[in-house]
This record gives sequence, C-alpha cells and structure tokens, in this order.
Amino acid sequence: MTEASAAKINPAGSRAFSRFEWLMAGRYLRSRRKDAFISVIAGLTLTGVAIGVATLIVVMSVMNGFRDELLSKILGLNGHFTAYPVETKLTDYKELVTRIEDVPGVTHAVAFVEGQALASGAGDASGVSVRGMTFADISKLPLLATSAIFGSFDGWDESEGVAIGSRLAQKLGVSLGDSITLVNPNGAMTPFGATPQIRSYPVTVIFNLGMVEFDSFYVYMPIEKAQTYFKLYEDQLKPGVDPPGFDATDAEIDAAYERIYEATGIEIFIAKPDDTDVMAETIYSDVDRPMVLTDWKQRNQTFFSALQVERVVMFTILSMIVVVAAFNIISSLVMLVKDKGADIAILRTMGATRSSIMRIFCMTGTAIGIAGTVLGLVLGLVIAANAEALRAWLSDLLGIRLFPPEVFFLSALPTKIDPLEVTVVVGLSLILTFLATLYPALRAARYDPVEALRYE
Repeated sequence: MTEASAAKINPAGSRAFSRFEWLMAGRYLRSRRKDAFISVIAGLTLTGVAIGVATLIVVMSVMNGFRDELLSKILGLNGHFTAYPVETKLTDYKELVTRIEDVPGVTHAVAFVEGQALASGAGDASGVSVRGMTFADISKLPLLATSAIFGSFDGWDESEGVAIGSRLAQKLGVSLGDSITLVNPNGAMTPFGATPQIRSYPVTVIFNLGMVEFDSFYVYMPIEKAQTYFKLYEDQLKPGVDPPGFDATDAEIDAAYERIYEATGIEIFIAKPDDTDVMAETIYSDVDRPMVLTDWKQRNQTFFSALQVERVVMFTILSMIVVVAAFNIISSLVMLVKDKGADIAILRTMGATRSSIMRIFCMTGTAIGIAGTVLGLVLGLVIAANAEALRAWLSDLLGIRLFPPEVFFLSALPTKIDPLEVTVVVGLSLILTFLATLYPALRAARYDPVEALRYE
C-alpha cells in the first residue's frame, strides 16, 4: 500500500490515533533501501537512549548499594546514638544500659571503653582504636559476633587476648596465637612525666567485617582488660571502713579499698534510625542522668552529605546521555520529514489534517524512544543485578583491580535497585524522547502542499 492509497482510509475529520496514523508511523519506521541512512540514524538513536537509561539505572543502583552497605556497616558497630557522660564519670554504666534499654523504641544498648594506641607485631606498626566490650555486648552486634574467620569469641570475658581485623593482622604480620604490642602514651605518672603504657596481648580472634576501615583499624579486648590498660578506674574506700594506717600491709590496703571501673560511653540502637530527633528527646526525658547524645547523622554528616551530593551530580550528568539521544531523535525526524515532503503533501491534499500529520511523526519518534527505554531498562536491571560478578570477571580479564577496597572501603561491589528511581529514570527518558518529537512533527504539519509539489 502506498502513502496515497493509505490516505483513503483516513478521510478528513477521522478520529485521532486511527488505524491510518498507526499504519503510516509504522511504515516510516521500517527500513527501505532509499531510507537506509535514516534508518541507521534511528537505530543509533535507539541505541543511545538504551545506553543512557541503562547507565543511569546501573550507576544509581551501585551508589544506593554503596550507601546502604556503608550505613549497615557503620551502624552495625556504632550505635544510632552515642551517649557520653556529663558532670560525673560513667561508673554506673551497667545500670544505665538497663535503663536505656527500657526506653520505648530502643532495641539495645552497649557500653564500651575506647582509646587510641600504637599496635606493633612481627611486621609493621599501625595506629589503632582499641575498644573494650563484654561478650554479652558483642552478642548484641551480629555484624561483629559473626565476623570471626579465625578463632572464636567463646570465653571472651575470661580471655587475655584481643580481636583484630584481617587487614590489620596482615599489616602487622601476625596470625592467630601470635602477640601484638599496644603502646599508649598516657601511662603511669613519674617525676619525669607520663611513661608509655606498653602491654602485649595474644591474638585470639581475627575478624573480617568486609569494610577496610574497620578491618584495618579496630582492636577489641575484654572490657575489664581495656579499663585496666587505659586506667579507667578509681580505688575508693569501702563504706564503713576506716582508712588503713601508714604501716598497713598490701593485703590490708586491698581489703579496705574497692576498684570502681568506668566506661567511655554507651552505644544506643533504636528501631527507626531516621527518628533520631524524637528518640533523643525520649531518651533524655526517660533516663534521669546527665549525658550528651550524638546521633549517627551528626557523626557522619559530612560523609553522607557528600554521598548525597554525588548521587545528584551523577544523575544530572548521566541524564545528559539521554538528552543527547533525544537530540538525535530530533535530527533523524527532521531528515525523515524532509525526505517525505512530497508524501506529506499528497496526504494533505487527500484529506489528512495537520494534527494527523503531527501525530504520525510524534508516534514515529516516540516509538524509537519507547523501544530504546525498554531495551535500556532490561539491560540496566540485568547489569545492576550482576554488578559484582561482572566486576570480578572484568578484573580477571583485564588483570587489574576494579574498585579496589582501599579506595572504596568495601571488599565487594554492592548494588541496590530502587524501584522508585528506576521509575523516575524511565519516566525521564520517555518524557525527553516525546518532547524531542514535537519540533519535527510540528514542522511536518506546517508543510504547504503546493510548495512541496511544485517541483515534483
């Protein structure tokens, strides 16, 4: 069927999106020998739309995965709130943990001792953060409790050893059973000043949390050993006991005094991590104890704000791929309109309206956009769902480390497909490709049949 004969099924005044219009739009999409160049341009345009949509979906999924993975790792060890004492030392940490856990909305609380030290082994030396915790509190943190790759946390409170990350063990050149030396500059006071506190501890647990910062920086030890090492205790005279005299023996002195230990702070975990403002007020009002609460948003504000800005910037930049593809739709349709000028004139003389001509070319361009968007959607979802496998395959193929954990903090490439973001990407692509068809379609609708047929 020719264009002229096809017009016979579309008398003037026929309804919009009739069979005639769909027929003409489909005919212009099919490749013929004399339209081969235009068809190639249309194919490249469709490919450009597909690449743009797929790239947006993959990049946004990877960035979502990074954020969720980092958030789960950070909040898996550090609480949604950290409580620090005010006015008095945190010697009542055991009772305070119980009171905090009774607050509605709080899932659990963990007391800890923390200090900085220099760790050395058979190999290198490294600055570390030493944390003291009980086995009961470690059990409240599944990320840490299940992370041991060598050794076990069983009998942790009675042990004399420490737990270190796999990357720290590699750097220090130690393995399970070897000893590491911890050096703390704030040791015992002498007439010449403070002497460093130096202690050696056997490595009883080597863990792997899957986050480079934690696996290469943290050292865990039983809380009482940490309190002793950092001298977080005070010897107080027992109630009702007279102070021993100058000639008292060591045994009499030990019997007269009791050692009161203190904690550095308390990690508080809540059921809804985003409700920090409301929960802070609840904890302050329900727990009658002077303290300062810092939430995870405050502690990581710069980091997660940078991630959010990066997500917006990447989305904006990569959207330009779809915009470029939309401009290709404009160019290919303009060429098609110019090539079909005589056919448009014949259709107009046989009763096709301007709006009908406009709809035909809008449908032609929109079909390219829809096909490219669907192809990009499928491609993007497949790549996003298999990103880590593709990364490993490319690393083996090229012989280089893609996304090294030392730079990206994580040992694997995480992804999380957000249905809302995918919908936004698909909608953006469809809107841009539709808008790209308006100018060529309007130009086709304004063709003057007399001028178009004058030189035919």
